[in-house]
Amino acid sequence: MFARKLAILRVDPEGLEHPCLLKWIDNFAMRNFTNDAIFDDTLPVADGLMEAGNRVPLNRLQPAMEVWFRRKGYIGVGDRILVRELSVTS
Repeated sequence: MFARKLAILRVDPEGLEHPCLLKWIDNFAMRNFTNDAIFDDTLPVADGLMEAGNRVPLNRLQPAMEVWFRRKGYIGVGDRILVRELSVTS
């Protein structure tokens, strides 16, 4: 079910990347387990890391996380969120 590994990063105004805190990612995932079924196949695992199923569209996940994190006050106006799929070797 969680076949994809994703890096969830905050990019500050200077362009530096920082792992998003697990509590932020978990807060987003718990909100979406009840309000947006497209993100049901997500599992926060650590700071800056999330696992996801193949049906989770990254082009919708990134802006949804950015809006949620900004609304919660986790990121500032000049920050943005980067969702990057990590390559997994067998």
